This record gives sequence, structure tokens and C-alpha cells, in this order.
Amino acid sequence: MAIIRIFRELIAYQKARAAAKEVFHLSKRFPRDERYSLTDQIRRSSRAVGSMIAEAWARRRYEAAFVNKLNEAQGEATESQGWLDGALDCEYITAAEHARFDALFQESGAILQGMIDRSETFCPPPAPKPIRPSR
Repeated sequence: MAIIRIFRELIAYQKARAAAKEVFHLSKRFPRDERYSLTDQIRRSSRAVGSMIAEAWARRRYEAAFVNKLNEAQGEATESQGWLDGALDCEYITAAEHARFDALFQESGAILQGMIDRSETFCPPPAPKPIRPSR
């Protein structure tokens, strides 16, 4: 396994970023009166997945904080699925589009769960504490 140096090298981040971009283009078709509700919410939640992954990477020095942010990213992915359900119910997207985008966020969630399950492999071991001379 290659050593990951920056969050942009994480497959989870790459997929989340691509999904957010696709959601942005899809949501351009939503009605104007949805601008401050469905459109805004689905764009925010889909973008938040990648942002949370980036923040998790920055906090990986503390495994609990890393896992917490990955859990938040999973929550945002699931929220995006909920907003997609709303878009389908309002007939702003087709069933095929819904299935495709739902699968993207389902995959993101699965990748994130794998990272959570193996969080210790992403988090550096704690630095040894210096030994202080006794007096």
C-alpha cells in the first residue's frame, strides 16, 4: 500500500469531490424556487463529504478526532441521499439518475466505513515522550 501524504490522495476524497461536482451540475436543473431549499441543501451536504474527509486527515494525529470527522462525512453522504430522495419525489430527477447518484454516496459511505474500521493505519503513532532526567 502506498503511503498517503495529503488528503487529496485518498480515494474517498477523490470520489467525494467528483460526486459533489456531479451533484452541482445535476442541481442546476432544479426549479428556481428550490434555490434556497433543496438545491442549496444538496449542494452543501454533497460538498461537505469531501470537506469532512480533508478535516479528518488534518486531525489524524488524534485517532478519535479522525474517526469522528469520518463519521460526520458519512452522515453528510447519507444526508445527500435523503435530498436525492426528495429530488426524485418532486420529479426533478429520473429514477435512473437517482439510482446512479445514490450509488455514488453509498460507495463513499462504504469507503469511509473501511477507513473507520482501519483508522489506526491512517493515524501516526504517538510520539514518544522525552525522558526527563531525575533530580
